Amino acid sequence: MQIDAPGAAVDGAAQPAGAGPVHAPAFSSPTTASRTLARVRALTNAGGRTRLWVEALTIAWLCWVYDAITNLAPLRLHVALGHAREILSVEQALHIDPERTLDHWLAGHATLGLVISDYYDNAHFVVTLGLLGLLWWQRADIYRPLRNALVLANVIAFVVFWRFPVAPPRMLPGFVDVVASTHAIGSWHTGALASQANQLAAMPSLHIAWAVWCTVVVWRMSARAWLRALAVVYPFVTAFAVLSTGNHFVLDAVAGLATIALALLIVSLWQRSPASGAPRRLANVGSNPA
Repeated sequence: MQIDAPGAAVDGAAQPAGAGPVHAPAFSSPTTASRTLARVRALTNAGGRTRLWVEALTIAWLCWVYDAITNLAPLRLHVALGHAREILSVEQALHIDPERTLDHWLAGHATLGLVISDYYDNAHFVVTLGLLGLLWWQRADIYRPLRNALVLANVIAFVVFWRFPVAPPRMLPGFVDVVASTHAIGSWHTGALASQANQLAAMPSLHIAWAVWCTVVVWRMSARAWLRALAVVYPFVTAFAVLSTGNHFVLDAVAGLATIALALLIVSLWQRSPASGAPRRLANVGSNPA
């Protein structure tokens, strides 16, 4: 891992007219040098990880916002169902409405339905949070922008949940709630956990947004072909799960992909802008793939 010497910028600075060669150290005092070196080390080595309490506060804030939106759900059920019918109508007009067919097919295969439902309920959190923790622990050099993109994707989705609530297909006539019928483990919309989930947050699909984010993280962290192949397959498996269990429309999945793409783009542009003040020179430090 190589970085520019802390004094390089000072050494290359313009000198006053008539000044001779400068042989003195670039730092004006040992104290200034120590502080600068400390900052560089904090950004480039393991100590550059963000503090856990900062990450915990970020997650707590996101949970608080999500809960506030969830509390509005009982007041907006009629509107959300109307939006769901509109989305389904648009898909039918475009001939991109496989949800009902997939839902009925999966409902007829109880064992597979249980496996897919358990995947739908649990992989979303386990894989994403697991990768987030691994990224924080192993790759502090690329952690912040990727974490920021994930947070921003959630914020964008929360705004849509608030302004445009959409019920999932399983709430419409003619669909089967596969997760409920198979009694999947850890279901967030049945049993005791139902009160903790926003039932009217189908658009955009955060399952898809998070899955694509996981793909990006794996590609940034590793060059192993088999890992990257799994990472690419993961969003497709997730898309099948959310559609076949009756929890999302195709357009929800498309919106989820657009949400994470927009978040990644915004974070990337912000990092490149002079206003961000980000140490862009460190972006590739320690980025050799595993």
